[in-house]
Amino acid sequence: MAKLTQEDILAYLDEATILELNDLVKAIEDKYGVTAAAPVAAAAAPAEDAADAAPKNVTVVLTSFGDKKVAVIKAVREITGLGLVDAKKLVDAVPSELKKDVPADEAEKIKATLTDAGATVELK
Repeated sequence: MAKLTQEDILAYLDEATILELNDLVKAIEDKYGVTAAAPVAAAAAPAEDAADAAPKNVTVVLTSFGDKKVAVIKAVREITGLGLVDAKKLVDAVPSELKKDVPADEAEKIKATLTDAGATVELK
């Protein structure tokens, strides 16, 4: 039997159909007692990192100013540093982004301030 080179094997793999490759994998698994499946520990690792995958930066969106529009405008001025006219325009244009890419803990503080003023806020 002639010895196959790496080039011969790669040439076969390039020309083989999916069904032929599937049969080859099954034959290798049977002959050598191995499996082509990913290890279970590696598959479970992404699930453990789900808590770490929480967004670090979020966008604060004002969705409603409720019945206390003046208090919400004051809160928006305090948070954004805008003037009265610009803050009013932002509040009137709900839903509107107040802050983009802020840390999650800062976004929670902003949300609490606006909620206390009577607004409805969403973090994205």
